[in-house]
Amino acid sequence: MKLDGIRVLDLSLFLPGPTATVMLADHGAEVIKVESLGEGEPNRHIGQRRGDRSVYFDNTHRGKKSLALNLKDPRGRALFLELAQTADVIVEAFRPGVVKRLGVDYDAVAAVNPRIVYASISAFGQTGPLVGRPAHDLAVEALVGLLSNNVDRDGRPVLPAMPAGDMLAAAYAVAGIAMALYRREQTGRGDYLDLAMMDSILFSMPNSMGAAFAEQRPPVPAEERIWGGNAFYRIYRCQDGLDLVLGGVEMKFVEALLGALDRPDLVPLCRTPGAGQAPVVAFLEETFASAPRAHWESFLAPLDVCWAPVNDLRTALSEPQLAAREMVLKDEAGKEFLGAPLKFREEPPAPGLRSPDHGGHSAELVRALGRSEAEVAALLADGVIGA
Repeated sequence: MKLDGIRVLDLSLFLPGPTATVMLADHGAEVIKVESLGEGEPNRHIGQRRGDRSVYFDNTHRGKKSLALNLKDPRGRALFLELAQTADVIVEAFRPGVVKRLGVDYDAVAAVNPRIVYASISAFGQTGPLVGRPAHDLAVEALVGLLSNNVDRDGRPVLPAMPAGDMLAAAYAVAGIAMALYRREQTGRGDYLDLAMMDSILFSMPNSMGAAFAEQRPPVPAEERIWGGNAFYRIYRCQDGLDLVLGGVEMKFVEALLGALDRPDLVPLCRTPGAGQAPVVAFLEETFASAPRAHWESFLAPLDVCWAPVNDLRTALSEPQLAAREMVLKDEAGKEFLGAPLKFREEPPAPGLRSPDHGGHSAELVRALGRSEAEVAALLADGVIGA
């Protein structure tokens, strides 16, 4: 597999870092989750559970090992730096400055392992006036301008259904780590990756910057091509209260649907987004409201039009396309897991479907550093490691 032989130490918490490292694990990396003693990774305890594990934890930590380690104890810090000498990648997502106070920052690790690739994921990055501000995804989306365009019919911001900053940072972290590992092959040295959720969101909005860059003004969502200003990029309610979307604004799709609905006269209005498309929106709203969604699914299926039913999440998990893509996996007990999104032809992913017990690999990993059984027992008894 692509990452066979790569060892990753994962100090991160919650969502972006663990998501990045589970993708690395899917492709052969040995990922060691370094958890605090006590409760450990917070998402062990968040949301619905299946037996002794949360679904959240299962899906962000499947296929990993767990080392419960007290980094505030000098012996714990020494163990981490010793383990770091055997590692290729470290991922952390504390507030900037925390790893330096703990003595496990990039400079400390690079001093003992100059080949290390060290990724820090944070809300606002390691530089700038907001470097010390605490934030999770929602606050970052609000500050960077994304949330102001995620609005309801009355123009009020609404809570997003997916944490864009977390997930984009995870994806960019994987890309950055891969780049650094590739460069290490040429130079023999690792590198430090400073990744901000804020930066990740902003970079992911190139198709939304027109008004802000070209006209130096905030966009008006109801007039923008992908936020409500185009009749063919909208949500429509059907007679039975179920919704569907039109999701493609190219004129070939416009012509196909309006032709099938005997309204080719409306086609010219769809060439420019904004208020001029109001008659098309009104027509489509009235049309879709005239029959149940099942009728429209049958009507739209043979047409060359971008559309989809608005599935609830449970229904979506049963979509044949997701099954074909192996995006919903089951273990021997029938428990479901999210699959791997990165799919190579020659070396496909091999997702592990077991998440680790808290500290379940502590003794094993410390023994591998050369500690005797007596030393392991003493470290356990003194609260330096946990099991």
